[in-house]
Amino acid sequence: MAATATRVLFLLALVISSFALSHARLAKFIPPALLGHNGLRRCKFDKIYQFGDSISDTGNLIREGTGGARTPFARPPYGETFFKNATGRCSNGMLMIDYIALAAGLPLLNPYENAGANFRHGVNFAVAGSTALSFQALADKGIASPVTNSSLDIQLDWMSRHLSSICHSNKDCAKKLKHSLFMVGEIGGNDYNYAFLQRKGIEEVKKMVPDVVSAIQNAVRRVIQDGAVHVVVPGNFPIGCLPIYLTTFQSNISAAYDDHHCVNDLNNFAMYHNELLRQAINELKQEHPHATILYGDYYNAFQWLYSHAQYLGFDPATKQKACCGTGGDYDFSIMNMCGDPEVPVCADPRRHISWDGIHLTHEAYRRMAAWLIHNMIPGLKCLY
Repeated sequence: MAATATRVLFLLALVISSFALSHARLAKFIPPALLGHNGLRRCKFDKIYQFGDSISDTGNLIREGTGGARTPFARPPYGETFFKNATGRCSNGMLMIDYIALAAGLPLLNPYENAGANFRHGVNFAVAGSTALSFQALADKGIASPVTNSSLDIQLDWMSRHLSSICHSNKDCAKKLKHSLFMVGEIGGNDYNYAFLQRKGIEEVKKMVPDVVSAIQNAVRRVIQDGAVHVVVPGNFPIGCLPIYLTTFQSNISAAYDDHHCVNDLNNFAMYHNELLRQAINELKQEHPHATILYGDYYNAFQWLYSHAQYLGFDPATKQKACCGTGGDYDFSIMNMCGDPEVPVCADPRRHISWDGIHLTHEAYRRMAAWLIHNMIPGLKCLY
């Protein structure tokens, strides 16, 4: 039972590198509108720094030791649709941060743990399974964090270490980061996932939200203190639409679901987190009027994707089914997941939104990134 519980904790925790690929080949995956005169290139960002979890990790977890190297993300079918091999990304191809980098005219971000990598155009500090609260802070709440100790505070320490290697002074850092984009999140989802798994009710988990949001808010303060002037702070997904939660919280009560057959209570919980995060961002804007601080609306980007799935080329019959998975109504089983022996992969991942029941496909992330970039550009104030 202990081994099973540890496995389940590890898998649920992950809910929510630069490669030798020509930029021309990569660019074809960006909608033309984002590469034109209204695209992110107008901002002239020269670096991107990413913090977060499995939504953004481009290879840190699999380099953290033998535990990370043994995760499914270190082997096919992860990565095989686009990269032809596993990269540590929790998808079959690229992530939103990859598309954002390309839309800005930059290379894909190397993970911080890739020693000796080229960090000229930024660094990816995100680690799959990481949390906003520290390992100890979660332990004090009676919540285990079994995947990685590289929580948000550790990622911020990595940033400070990196900046100390490229900056001679605070003034020098401010100059070098003037045209950098900082993505602080998505982070915090795993704090809640661990708590839900340990059978804490939604109302009890809601009590954690102010602490999680405060940790994110303090992270933004820290990056601004270190010289950031363009910061995007993404919110949480509508987690009640993910196959893992549709399976775990399956109900015979129709009122438990919304019009998209997503779990109402979980989506309401995600909206509560996002509302508190928006309030925290407004406070930050008052504190730092010289900085541009934006909310990254992952929730509505996903809802747009969901609502327009058929018109975007996805199969409506599979939008709640994992492409790589098996079992039940959602092609998902916590005990027989993507990467396990004999777990099948769908014939055409481009027609699926969900890759493994937890994370999205290369194509779904592409579509979400397009929506997000279009939504972010006016607030970044670089259309001149």
